[in-house]
Amino acid sequence: MTARSVDAPDASDGLRAVTLEEVQAPVRHDLEQVREEMEQAITRDIPMLAIAARHLLAMKGKMFRPTLVLLSSHTAGTPTRDAVVVASVVEMVHLATLVHDDAVDHSMLRRGMPTINSLFSDQISVIMGDFLYSTALTQLVALDNMAAIRALVDASTQMSVGELSQLSTIEPLSFSEQDYEFLIRSKTASLISAACRVGAMCGAPAHVDALAEYGDALGMVFQITDDLIDYTEASETTGKPSGLDLREHKVTLPLIAALRSMSATERSRVNALFQVTDPADDDVADVARIVVELGGLEYARQRAAEYAEKARTALLGLPATSARDALGAAIFYVMERHA
Repeated sequence: MTARSVDAPDASDGLRAVTLEEVQAPVRHDLEQVREEMEQAITRDIPMLAIAARHLLAMKGKMFRPTLVLLSSHTAGTPTRDAVVVASVVEMVHLATLVHDDAVDHSMLRRGMPTINSLFSDQISVIMGDFLYSTALTQLVALDNMAAIRALVDASTQMSVGELSQLSTIEPLSFSEQDYEFLIRSKTASLISAACRVGAMCGAPAHVDALAEYGDALGMVFQITDDLIDYTEASETTGKPSGLDLREHKVTLPLIAALRSMSATERSRVNALFQVTDPADDDVADVARIVVELGGLEYARQRAAEYAEKARTALLGLPATSARDALGAAIFYVMERHA
């Protein structure tokens, strides 16, 4: 494999980008089995459920979280057979959160494809998400793996708490960096950390805590980078309008950092944007420009790099395997990705 080791220099050193294919190389065959396992688990004879399941499988995305499960299970070179099932469970939990999020946000598209709620209804989307959760837990119960159940139930609880926290925010512009980190740790990092934890349980039990710590830090990098993409990428790349977070009045780290040094005039423009239900493109672009000029993006990149270093450090005590190197490469992939 060509991925760099965990001792590679900082991701900002100008080295070539790491591809997801490189990260997945040591577990590519197992990922195919994960796809088959998911199809068997969620396909049912009920026509509407069968249609929804096929649609979800078609839009399952890059399988990044199952990849982390499998790589973590391979870290010590002795993965168990349960790793594939556990990886499929993690992806089902992830899909369930996306299906529920789309229903809450009334989203029409996900990864360039119609969402379940746009094809059917918000009610069916919620039920489909519940079905995915219950199916995932059923799979874990069949393995009699209480530790994995506990880890994934805890992550699911954290994600729900994070979502409720975001929805209950009354004054979004009072959102602090501490509030933001709590939110993204709950909504994103908790599941990525759990993916690494349960993966370690399936082959590298001596390294469960180190891999969970790695996953937590990687999850923070993942979400900060995702929030940066919203400011930097055109809609053709992200599959959604540029500046969507601003349009939806979501306060992320670039804006939080920029608010600290805004003039009264600049702050008034942001306030005006957040008071309009459907802001004009020019107003969104104006606020985005202010955020860029005041160093909001640079600050967010710096914080992402700090978490990336924490993730890299967490891997240093692990055996020198191709799986460990792939987890190191995943840090570079997450920092450098554009979608």
